[in-house]
Amino acid sequence: MEVIRAKSAGFCFGVKRAVEKVYEQIGKGQKIYTFGPIIHNEEVVRDLEARGVSVIERIEELKALDEGMVVIRSHGVSKEVYDLLEKKGLECVDATCPFVKRIHDIVEKESGQGKKIVIIGNPGHPEVEGIKGWSSGETEIIESVEQAERFTNEEKNLSVKEEKICIVSQTTFNYNKFKELVEIFLKKGYNVSVANTICSATEERQTEARQIASQVENMIVIGGTHSSNTRKLYEICKEECENTYFIQTLDDLRLELPKAASPVGITAGASTPNNIIEEVQNYVRINF
Repeated sequence: MEVIRAKSAGFCFGVKRAVEKVYEQIGKGQKIYTFGPIIHNEEVVRDLEARGVSVIERIEELKALDEGMVVIRSHGVSKEVYDLLEKKGLECVDATCPFVKRIHDIVEKESGQGKKIVIIGNPGHPEVEGIKGWSSGETEIIESVEQAERFTNEEKNLSVKEEKICIVSQTTFNYNKFKELVEIFLKKGYNVSVANTICSATEERQTEARQIASQVENMIVIGGTHSSNTRKLYEICKEECENTYFIQTLDDLRLELPKAASPVGITAGASTPNNIIEEVQNYVRINF
């Protein structure tokens, strides 16, 4: 079976950098913690746990630590976490993706100038929560057309043009949807400054996935179940190819194809290790 594999599939720069930073600390004699899973891939997190790296999820757990090294996950964290680490004197290795760190800087600066921050992204996602934690003023998270249409600031008794808003995006948000939501704010007449903070690698990955999915009858998307960017890849591929499968590893693949079927497309999220992609690719190529 011919397989068309996306060139952009697998670890992005920020994820690769974060994972390497954790592995570099192993064996140095300190207990290692990551604040939240270092990336959204269960296989990687399990391997790190087997090597003695523990995951802490809540600020209360961080407050209880008296020693050890804390690695900040690739998604970034709020300013409160950095302040707490400094206060407790714990060693910190910052593995925040540089593209996410840029958003933190924008939000801190723009909110400090009195602008309301609008984050285009998924509420509850750790990257979005981290971004929100750098705002010193009002912040609102928008992920749908309905929310954007309902957006209003009437309670502040300011005219639309008087209200200053800064819009940023989760780095892995769907680029076309981001443009659609921004357009709604512009049509409302708000005094808006827009920072397109979607990672360029995300745009490339989504564009390539759409292109491949439109050419095949079966598409496989590989990634962690909690991975936002992988879910968006799945949604994009599903729009172009009805037979799109979302799997985490080869064990999840339930694919039955006739020998004469068209090529199978494969893409993967930014947190998917190359060995998992290759395992799926080789299986499909040999068995169909």
